[in-house]
Amino acid sequence: MLQKGRREQKRTLLLQYVITKKQLSMKQLIVVFVVLFANTLNAQITKATLQASGLTCSMCSNAIYKSLKSVDFVEKVEANIKNSSFDITFKPGSKVEIDLLKEKVEDAGFFVASFTAIVSLDKTLLSNDTHVDIGGSTFHFLNIKDHVANGALTIKILDKGYVTAKAFKQNSKFTTMECYKTGKASACCAKGGLAEGSRIYHVTI
Repeated sequence: MLQKGRREQKRTLLLQYVITKKQLSMKQLIVVFVVLFANTLNAQITKATLQASGLTCSMCSNAIYKSLKSVDFVEKVEANIKNSSFDITFKPGSKVEIDLLKEKVEDAGFFVASFTAIVSLDKTLLSNDTHVDIGGSTFHFLNIKDHVANGALTIKILDKGYVTAKAFKQNSKFTTMECYKTGKASACCAKGGLAEGSRIYHVTI
């Protein structure tokens, strides 16, 4: 019930955003309503690719491979030793915890240099500097054009620990919201119905 209430609040806020940003005709408003109230239960994270840093040999790659394979929601892991990357396929319908994958890489003694994920969306309105619920996790989209996304979409995680310190600082210009600094919901996120302290992943396309 709480998750349903959060979705309704987000849809209302998104509708208000669209109306204030643009002068829409009645026909356009009907289209917006259809998009906002479409069934979003099918939205989920299906695959991911992470690049690790600090690897020096095949044994390093194998250590990360085994660590990632131990995660319950992971179905398959394919390692590419040449560029130190790992393609991960998730079990259908499972809740993907991106931070847990990062922790598994660190448990093996290495770090995440970059992380991209493929999400499956069902007529989802994506607006710049706003939050969207995907697969039970909250994503804050930065530096994007407002549009309706349908089907597979590749996103890149911008949070600390997923990009370089330099890149993290550069990306801060795309938002003034405090949650970007910590990756946690704060007062700036209250209007979206997010509990203070809940995890928010900052991403771009």
